[in-house]
Amino acid sequence: METLILNIDPVAFHIGSFPVRWYALAYLAGFVVGWKYCLSLVSREEGTRPNAEDIDDFLVWAVVGVILGGRLGYVLFYNFDFYLNNPGEIYQVWKGGMSFHGGMIGVLFAMFAFEKRRKINILRLSDIICAAAPIGLFFGRIANFVNAELYGKVTTVPWGVVFPNGGDVPRHPSQLYEALLEGLVLFIILYFMTRSDKVKDGMVSGVFLIGYGVSRALVEFVREPDAQIGYIAGFVTMGQLLCLPMVIIGIMVVMFSKKGTLTRGE
Repeated sequence: METLILNIDPVAFHIGSFPVRWYALAYLAGFVVGWKYCLSLVSREEGTRPNAEDIDDFLVWAVVGVILGGRLGYVLFYNFDFYLNNPGEIYQVWKGGMSFHGGMIGVLFAMFAFEKRRKINILRLSDIICAAAPIGLFFGRIANFVNAELYGKVTTVPWGVVFPNGGDVPRHPSQLYEALLEGLVLFIILYFMTRSDKVKDGMVSGVFLIGYGVSRALVEFVREPDAQIGYIAGFVTMGQLLCLPMVIIGIMVVMFSKKGTLTRGE
């Protein structure tokens, strides 16, 4: 099997002199497809809140939460010293640098604020958003692959890929591993959960936290650690460290949901 040498232009097309990048299109696709999927979920439960109008209105809140949270999370978790010395670079998101964990925190704050304004069941809202989140993760990881970023360690597996900035040796396409696990597999699991009458409010959110945390932590073993951080304590990556509380919280959410002890909004 011939080794794949990645050579994809990160710019999809130009509008005049303005470059439109695949990364931006991936974010757009994730939001649009995820929004449509959320609408399909609420349409099956007429008369409940959140409803279609709530989902439409929350889309803007979610976009702001993802972008602001994702960028600030990257600044704080992954490259704080650089941005402390170069604060003007913080807003230049087109240069790359977004954190999933930061984006998740941003959306969480957005959900709490939205729930206070609309007086809706925040557990149902969280379950709907979490059920759709793997769609955005899938598109985002494909975009990481196109950008030849966040690639894996050197490997001898037949599907190894030579990345432009990764030397002339094949590496694990860790972005595609994450697209498969965090995106496709997790989406399928949550898809069937949303269609079960036995799944209580909050359980989809808990399983999402567990599924993403475990998937990301496993892929990190074959993913090249961030150059500016390397391994923490010599053996763990920042991504794995951030996933640990996700898994713990996810397990607690599932347990409390089963017992019916989670607080629910009206």
